[in-house]
Amino acid sequence: MTDQYFKHHVFFCTNQRDDGAKCCGAAGGQAMRDYLKKKVKQADLNGPGQCRINSAGCLDRCDEGPLLVVYPEGIWYTYVDESDIDEIFELHLKQGRIVERLQLK
Repeated sequence: MTDQYFKHHVFFCTNQRDDGAKCCGAAGGQAMRDYLKKKVKQADLNGPGQCRINSAGCLDRCDEGPLLVVYPEGIWYTYVDESDIDEIFELHLKQGRIVERLQLK
């Protein structure tokens, strides 16, 4: 096992704004978090030394969302649908490669 408790710790913004403003919750943040969590579990990549998928409150980048961040690298991603999440899963979480087309700058 590495020095980090998790090799990849993924936080999905799932914040839902009551005032109707743009937010990750309204853009499917929770559903995409649930989707990735299920994929990680099915691949037996969850747990200490591997991956952890979490929900987060507002990550304060609402205009760029929906989004997630992968630690310890601190790589921020935006996504549209499950195919984008699949790409992050396959390339970043399994292979350790940044998905540049989805990366927030």
